[in-house]
Amino acid sequence: MGTTKPSSLRDALRRSGPPDDAALLGADARVPLTAIAAGTCLDHDPALLAGRSIMLITRTQSTAALAMLDCDGLVRRMVLCPPDLDPAHMRSVMADAEVDTIVTDREVATFEGLEVDAIVRCGTTLHPADWDRITATAPHVATEWVMATSGTSGLPKLVVHDLAALTGAIGSSAGQTQQVVWGTFYDIRRYGGLQIFLRAILGGRSLVLSQAGEPLIDHLTRLNAAGITHLSGTPSHWRKVLMSADATIIAPTYVRLSGEIADQAVLDSLGETFPSAKVGHAYASTEAGVGFEVNDGLEGFPAALLDGTGGALAMRIEDGSLRMQSNRMASRYLGADPPTLIDPDGFVDTGDMIERRGDRCYFVGRRGGIINVGGLKVHPEEIEAVINRHDQVRMSLVKSRRSPITGGIVVAEVVLTDAALDEGAVRNAIIATCRASLPPHKVPAMVRFVTALEVTPGGKLARPGTGVDRAGNAAKDRA
Repeated sequence: MGTTKPSSLRDALRRSGPPDDAALLGADARVPLTAIAAGTCLDHDPALLAGRSIMLITRTQSTAALAMLDCDGLVRRMVLCPPDLDPAHMRSVMADAEVDTIVTDREVATFEGLEVDAIVRCGTTLHPADWDRITATAPHVATEWVMATSGTSGLPKLVVHDLAALTGAIGSSAGQTQQVVWGTFYDIRRYGGLQIFLRAILGGRSLVLSQAGEPLIDHLTRLNAAGITHLSGTPSHWRKVLMSADATIIAPTYVRLSGEIADQAVLDSLGETFPSAKVGHAYASTEAGVGFEVNDGLEGFPAALLDGTGGALAMRIEDGSLRMQSNRMASRYLGADPPTLIDPDGFVDTGDMIERRGDRCYFVGRRGGIINVGGLKVHPEEIEAVINRHDQVRMSLVKSRRSPITGGIVVAEVVLTDAALDEGAVRNAIIATCRASLPPHKVPAMVRFVTALEVTPGGKLARPGTGVDRAGNAAKDRA
């Protein structure tokens, strides 16, 4: 990227000088990056969008990606509408973001009754565009990128970033000769997926996009055909891959986890399945931005990151919760009465609870995700990490169940690596491991085996109460 920051995402793409074979690879389209740099996906003159506040609503990620490139630096605000946004919340989101224009690949009639000035169609077919004229006609603006958080039972919170904050953790790819093809299980309209999209665009690299509802084998086949080298997803995404008999048709050289706690079991399993890959996990949230990466193969992170942070990133633990400060943070929430995002000291409270044990820090769960067992507080993720150590367990979900005696008991739902296993023997082994590693009130009173566990559209385990604001007035969407 050089020493001068790009003025827009399109500017960054043009500067990257992508090779002819670099492309956005969706299930619906293959679009060369060189063509994107010169064309537009809009059926209107892009200059007509100058200064507008738009909501981007598309069926596919391919169309969303192309529209982001067309609109950044041109519109004053761009709301990335996640595919699972409740239609009942549409008007409120549009009002909070002062949306005056919808950019979409859907039929115009879909938005009948919504009060907007214009509806602009977009697609994966590119049209010629004189971007030198457009940029000369329409003054450059620092577009506000607005993302909706997940994890609330009511309206999603709207988080504001700019391109500088979104790309603050992405280094220059100048001089790198390695052939890189990025892929992600995330949706790029969420923070985790957007980070991978931006890495690909700024580096002029190919990116394989996921598609909602696409069978895993089809996605893996597309990843393999593209020669995937760098692949990211949540631990839950990766556990689904590990459960597939087709996992090894891909051969990434870099496996990246984020969005949930990466326990030692999933890190070890990925290392065994992809022995030629570097396995790393990253910490980020929609509000706090990108924090850090851990590439030593171990769960948690070195305490030295807390002791020695400074400059671009500062971290601290307060009341057990990780707090972060950097130039990658969001600037604010939108809305008529938005909650406070940044505390008086300039930190964002992530709501992720940390335990420091010697020279290592461990994530133990969400502050709002604690379950109560006989008056004692329990983090489900801590118990899941112990259960997942069993070599015949692929993934687990811990929750509480009401008890007339204790008020609540720990219940575990477990997915095994092989449905033909002796459930009784595995159950006994799980209970024995938990008794050896956990205090009595954290040991599951019941272990139930299931064939699958529900995963949210964001790629995270669907926990009881995930529809509840898990962190008071600042529910976080970890990425």
